[in-house]
Amino acid sequence: MAGLDDEAPLTQNALPSKLILFDGVCVLCNGSMRFVMKHERAAVFHFAAIQSDAGQKVLADHGQETEDWDSVVVIEEGRVYRKSDAAVRIARYLRAPWRWLGIIRILPRGLRDWLYDRVARSRYRLFGRYEVCMVPTPEQRGRFLA
Repeated sequence: MAGLDDEAPLTQNALPSKLILFDGVCVLCNGSMRFVMKHERAAVFHFAAIQSDAGQKVLADHGQETEDWDSVVVIEEGRVYRKSDAAVRIARYLRAPWRWLGIIRILPRGLRDWLYDRVARSRYRLFGRYEVCMVPTPEQRGRFLA
């Protein structure tokens, strides 16, 4: 799927069935998305930076906050997954042994999200921040919403 047309509304039907929204200026988040692209069993995910117009529109259309965002978001078949639930959803589509990381789902969500929040709040300090969102390579461009 090529990037979505700027003039076309982002309706549920226009979205890819599996979409990851991520912090486009976070070094850790960008690295995580590159990791997903490299280790997916099949290229099923599409991506958008939360800061992008498309990312903001998708968040708003799904009733999610658009400011001060500190979580990866997976939208799969119209359902929204955040924080550790999003990480568990992503792990399902990775090749082994990475897929096995989904075992964290046996931990209570409160504990998983508490751990997730600790990393999310410190991500810029620990891993750094880009001045601008990443620009996908020509090979990746078709997997990113415009």
